Amino acid sequence: MSYETILFETQDSIATITLNRPDKLNAFNDLMIRESTDAFKQCGRDKGIRCVVLTGNGRAFSSGQDLSDVQAREGDFSIGQHLRHGYHRLIKQMLATEKPIIGAINGVAAGAGVGVALATDIRLASDKASFMLAFSRIGLVPDSGTNWLLPRIIGQARTYEMAVTADRIPADKALEWGIVNRVIPHEQLMENVMAWAKPMATGPTLAYGLAKRAMNRAWDMSLDEALEYEAHMQELAARSHDFTEGVTAFLEKREAQFKGE
Repeated sequence: MSYETILFETQDSIATITLNRPDKLNAFNDLMIRESTDAFKQCGRDKGIRCVVLTGNGRAFSSGQDLSDVQAREGDFSIGQHLRHGYHRLIKQMLATEKPIIGAINGVAAGAGVGVALATDIRLASDKASFMLAFSRIGLVPDSGTNWLLPRIIGQARTYEMAVTADRIPADKALEWGIVNRVIPHEQLMENVMAWAKPMATGPTLAYGLAKRAMNRAWDMSLDEALEYEAHMQELAARSHDFTEGVTAFLEKREAQFKGE
């Protein structure tokens, strides 16, 4: 499918989604939100895609909402409705995509761009990357899932600090705080991202997805509920081709040939 504001490529069971408004620092307008959501839906449906990479074109990952696009609107504008029909759908679609999503954070992630970055499962950051909750600079509160995702990753105190100061968190501090998994020299970012993506794209995709589902659900469960849900997920995984192949390969002392199902 052809898109206007993103690039979408697939190779070796890896889909790469590139936010592609570099002249706007990949700021989101309505079309880019819709196209990104559609691309993730496509990744979820296509059995041939077993890992997804999300990155930005140019020197930014995403600077967040395109404010000039909002300012140009005529008539009444409801930011609440904008969120409900736009970013909410994108964040939910990313969390519901039961395949590993690697965020290749190539530059600044600000505002809503932070929420989108946090909705990826593994975040590999360029040493030129940074994170900034810029909302308070224009009298707004964090959105796009940030209030749910970020405290779970770094705790409420640090999240609130980011919200009220709107300070830029550089890559090294983001690593220290746990916002990202690795920091990589900028010129080597995509090479390292693909070194992560390729084994994931040949791994037990169903198990990866069930683990993601179990972890996302566990936040809102008691221990007993989480244990029961784990057992249910494990039952599903144990009925898969990949479980049978994995055990057989282990006993035969060879590399497993997973199908992702």
